[in-house]
Order: sequence, then C-alpha cells, then structure tokens
Amino acid sequence: MTDKTPPVGIIMGSQSDWPTMREAADVLDELGIPYEKKIVSAHRTPDRLWDYGKTAVDRGLQVIIAGAGGAAHLPGMMASKTRVPVVGVPVQTQALSGVDSLYSILQMPRGFPVATMAIGAAGAKNAGLMAAGILALNDPALAQRLDAWRVALSASIPDEPSDE
Repeated sequence: MTDKTPPVGIIMGSQSDWPTMREAADVLDELGIPYEKKIVSAHRTPDRLWDYGKTAVDRGLQVIIAGAGGAAHLPGMMASKTRVPVVGVPVQTQALSGVDSLYSILQMPRGFPVATMAIGAAGAKNAGLMAAGILALNDPALAQRLDAWRVALSASIPDEPSDE
C-alpha cells in the first residue's frame, strides 16, 4: 500500500527556513489541506531538487511552495524542473533583510514563472492562501472553506480603533 502524495509540497532550503515556512503550513492546516514538507537545497542537495521536481506531477503535487533565503535559487530551479505551479517565499536574512531573496525569486527568466510573495512570515502565510486558491478552483468544498476563512478574517477587523 502506498501513501497518496498530498496536493501541496512545502520545500525549503534549510532547517532554519522552517519557522517562516511553518506559516504556510499553519494556514493549510486551518483549511484542511494536506501537504508534505521537505528540505530541498538548490545548492547543497541538487540531486534531491532534481528528483523532487521531475517526480512532482507523477506523484500528484498540484502546487509547490518554495521558501529560500540568501541566493534563493530554490523556487526558480524548482520551476525549471516541473510544470506544477511554484509559489516562492523569500525568507528574511540577516545580511540584507530578505531583499536579496526577494530579487532572486522575482527575477525569473521568461518561461519559468514563480508566483512571488512578500518577504518573511506574511509571505509564507499568503503562499499557503495562494496554494489554497489554486486548489479551490477544482474543489468546491475547499472553495467554501476558503471563502469562510476570508469572511472570518474580515469579521475580525474592528470598525474603530481601540483606545488601549
């Protein structure tokens, strides 16, 4: 018996990226979307990257969320190896606050798109929501959960600021 691959893959360049990428996982958990999480370094584990990208379609992945800091080649390299949509998350770095990661992920050559989110935790959260939106196109039950999540978010915003 083989386990079915979940529809979303969350990949990151190193263990230190997990605190950021956990934000994507948390929103997927909230919406009941299964995912796998893997460390796949473009530089340190290139064979793992190649294999992950080459097998993504056949394994049933429908969206890949790729987080990377510094040179941040992971999202773009993954996009070069699969037709599965890749959502890139620039991980904030100490040296350049994640701007280097953002530019690296944004500046993809023609033919290899990466949907690029904001730097850091907010970007990772939005990556999870982007993945949910893509999956919801063909999943009415998920579309309802995503709509309800958005309504709850809107309802959580007060009409007036607090005096506290």
